Amino acid sequence: MGRGRVQLKRIENKINRQVTFSKRRSGLLKKAHEISVLCDAEVALIVFSTKGKLYEYATDSRMEKILERYERYSYAEKALISGDSDSQGDWCHEYSKLKAKVEAIQKSQRHLMGEQLDSLNLKEIQQLEQQLDSSLKHIRSKKNQMMLDSISELHRKEKSLQEQNKMLEKELLEKQQALTQHALWEQANPQTSSPSPPSFLITDSLPTLNIGTYQRRGTDQEGEEAAHPQVRMGLPPWMLSHLSE
Repeated sequence: MGRGRVQLKRIENKINRQVTFSKRRSGLLKKAHEISVLCDAEVALIVFSTKGKLYEYATDSRMEKILERYERYSYAEKALISGDSDSQGDWCHEYSKLKAKVEAIQKSQRHLMGEQLDSLNLKEIQQLEQQLDSSLKHIRSKKNQMMLDSISELHRKEKSLQEQNKMLEKELLEKQQALTQHALWEQANPQTSSPSPPSFLITDSLPTLNIGTYQRRGTDQEGEEAAHPQVRMGLPPWMLSHLSE
């Protein structure tokens, strides 16, 4: 029959306990050596007997270096866990503060809207009234300023339109005067073939020279009159004498 499973509990017999410790210690040291060789792991094993005697094993006899590495890792792990705990606590505290602020703002907004006023006393209601009066003054001041700015802008546009209107009236008057002068010139010179006289010829200081078109007389008229064109009286005397030759 095979051996049964040994129940794990303290061996009361001192001799048996000492024998078991010696056997199990040797097996534990052997297993530590095997795992370090087979798996290329750094292993450090420390065992103290009941009498305080030290038994140890370290890979390549590097017990101090392995212990230093253990201390560094253990310190970093503790710092990380502690930091996470503190950070989580800070976030929870910050969340509570923000939640309280939001609730206070919502409550104040409801009070400004005239809602849930039963929880306020007389002094708080008076402060709320003063706050509303101050807000109303600021709103009215802003409204009046916007209205004044709008009126100023309308006055500016009105002035600009008036100036444009004056310019258009001036141009229209100049065009009407030009048309009137043109009509008067056409009345004074009905036989001219020019559609419109130059503006620099419409003056009183220059003489008017009008030569009629040549018209052939009938056979029953005099030959001298038929050979010369009609000449108006506006020609200078020297030109008349030249034409009569």
